[in-house]
Amino acid sequence: MARDRLGKGYAVYLACAAGLVAAVLPAASQEMDLRGAVRESDVNALLLGPDEFSDEEAGSTGIPAEPYQPASLGADVFLDSEELFGRSDALPGRARRSAGAGVPERQDESPAATAAVPALDGVNTATVRAVSVDAAEREALPLRLNQRATTIEGGARQSEEDPYAPLGLRVGTFVVVTELEQGLTSTTNADKSPGGDNAVLSETSLRLRAESDWPRHRATAEAYGTFRKSVSGEEVKELEGGAETRLELDLLDDLTARALLAYKAVREGASSPVAIPGVEEQPLRHTLHGSLGLERSLGRLRLGLTSEVQRDQYGDAELVGGGTLSQSDRDSTLVLARLRGGYEISPALTPFVEVEAGRRIYDNERDSAGYERSATRLGARAGVALDLSEKLRGELSAGWLSQDFEDSRLATISGPALAASLTWSPRRGTVVGLDASTEIEGSTDPGLSGSLLYSGTLRIERELRSNLTGEAALGASYRDYEAGGHDVILTGEAILTWWLNRYAGLTGRLRHERQTSSLPGRDYDATSLFMGLKLQR
Repeated sequence: MARDRLGKGYAVYLACAAGLVAAVLPAASQEMDLRGAVRESDVNALLLGPDEFSDEEAGSTGIPAEPYQPASLGADVFLDSEELFGRSDALPGRARRSAGAGVPERQDESPAATAAVPALDGVNTATVRAVSVDAAEREALPLRLNQRATTIEGGARQSEEDPYAPLGLRVGTFVVVTELEQGLTSTTNADKSPGGDNAVLSETSLRLRAESDWPRHRATAEAYGTFRKSVSGEEVKELEGGAETRLELDLLDDLTARALLAYKAVREGASSPVAIPGVEEQPLRHTLHGSLGLERSLGRLRLGLTSEVQRDQYGDAELVGGGTLSQSDRDSTLVLARLRGGYEISPALTPFVEVEAGRRIYDNERDSAGYERSATRLGARAGVALDLSEKLRGELSAGWLSQDFEDSRLATISGPALAASLTWSPRRGTVVGLDASTEIEGSTDPGLSGSLLYSGTLRIERELRSNLTGEAALGASYRDYEAGGHDVILTGEAILTWWLNRYAGLTGRLRHERQTSSLPGRDYDATSLFMGLKLQR
């Protein structure tokens, strides 16, 4: 009975020892060279000690075990190969614990062993510190749970280019801008004549401007009309207006077609080259102008051909004592053809030469005095076209112009021809413009051919404030009569517009005009002031 109890005690002891071995082996295996199957001799040496069991004895009595072969490559596979990452310095293996030690001790590792080891195939095999659940929740939650609601139109507000510019109305593929101006004009010379009187006029102006938004071609249209009527002072009642349309077609990459059609109706004044004695009301002049042109680019060569037709027709003049005086002798049609050739030195500079030939045909083959006034017109000019983006754009030219009449009794009108059309923007919100032209004017006075009129205008537009714009203009004209004599016409104008909002503004305009002539009875001056309301859409 005692032996049975002793045997059971040994069995319990052996079971406890086996449990202890099972618990110790995983920790000890961490310090071994390989992680996997463990040899029996190593376990016996660990439990019994080196004195009772040696590696030699274990190797002689047990069945030789095959060396450990891992089923897959581990994280330290590069230690046995020098070709994977080009490393020749293998990490030294860990030293075995000394025999008889109870607790495994870790030896100091070399710097090569402690260096960061790159991951294989983009997978990090190093130990990563786990993040607590609370920390993850703190990072996910915002600082405030009740965040301020954003607007539907989120994003920073951008300032408009011009907050007082008209928006326009969409009509098909065109954007139409309308402008209405109503006010009173006080003038010192109501009809701009040598004997004109003071008057206060009610003035109404309507302007329309339309522009296409086509992706390739371009079309624009403008129209205006002005009605003036006396409120007090000298009796005046007149209507003038005009319209102009332009069309530009890109036919090919290097071929462009341009078309123009314009109409204008303006009553003549004392500055007209034809003086009508005893007139109560000057005649109304109707001008219809059309042109069609082609432009072609051949490398740096620029070629252009333009044809023009202009029709001038005059109404009757009303005389002081009653009755009218016909002006049909002045009705005529001008037909012109222009040929231009230029060479582009740079995109901003293109010199050119231009020649023109045409004929002015009068409706009456002979006027009331018996003169044949139909004539042949010839001209040539040279100039330069400028295109410096938004800074400077336009052209300048100078040449010679002549008109030879069929009637040998009428002298040929000829002289220098000057022309300019420039737009310059020295700074943002400022635009400076220069326009100049030379025109041949006919006459119906017996024995007189006509005159050459040189005109030029310098204008400056300035945005003084976002809702305040100013404009100033200076003009000068010189008329040279072929039979002798001259007229000088000087004009000055200043305009201020204060916009109340995008659709309405207050405007004021001060204008002065003076004419001095070497011929008797042609001098006059006029000063006018306009104040009114301007509406736009």
